[in-house]
Amino acid sequence: MIKAQMKILTKRVVALDTIEMNLQNDYISKHALPGQFLHIQVGNYTLRRPVSIADCNRETGTVTILFRVSGKGTNELATYDSGKMLDVLGPIGNGYPINLESPSTVLLVGGGIGIPPLYYLGKTLKEKGINVLSVLGYQGKEHVFLEQEFLELGKSIIVTNDGTYGEKGFVTDFLDRIGLYDCYYSCGPIPMLKAVSAKLKDKQGYISLEERMGCGVGACFACVIPTKEGTGYKKICKDGPVFKAEEVLL
Repeated sequence: MIKAQMKILTKRVVALDTIEMNLQNDYISKHALPGQFLHIQVGNYTLRRPVSIADCNRETGTVTILFRVSGKGTNELATYDSGKMLDVLGPIGNGYPINLESPSTVLLVGGGIGIPPLYYLGKTLKEKGINVLSVLGYQGKEHVFLEQEFLELGKSIIVTNDGTYGEKGFVTDFLDRIGLYDCYYSCGPIPMLKAVSAKLKDKQGYISLEERMGCGVGACFACVIPTKEGTGYKKICKDGPVFKAEEVLL
């Protein structure tokens, strides 16, 4: 992890209240792993905003992030334009394990703003020769993003809560329809992660937790989660944000 200045190269709206930014930094683009995040200073707010890494290009030295405008901090971040310099800590956290023992096919299960980090993961796994399946959930048609990018990785099912696009329902309704797979990776709201983990309890799985944070580096206890073994708490920023599905109590 380093403290760095990252220049905004491009910014665009990709869905309702969802912004994509391409940022420049050679070190972070070369060292970031799927599942890690950036901790971004926004204006004069005391707390930084954690934003997952959606993609990296090591050749161009660029990092892509996507975030949803959902509060004062992200609302201000969304006003920043190309050329603006961001004060960033990153890459932070433990990412998804990508050197598992001989998986030939993996399933990605994402919900809402938990979908972006799964794209960088899926792209990395595909480059390793692993087949990638995806089930992605959104609120409605106007919230859908990265659809084509995931289709290029492999078979994908798009699900919307209201049925205005793709299939109607929840991601858990389609986990048995996507095909056969060896293990799964998931990111999204905790109720979704809880449902996915329960349905796929017999599968090896890894989940990434979305959480507001304090320091982002494990020095405080603002983002803790209990372990299933009752052995204490894990810090989402330092011990996670990725955990084995059976490791933490949702």
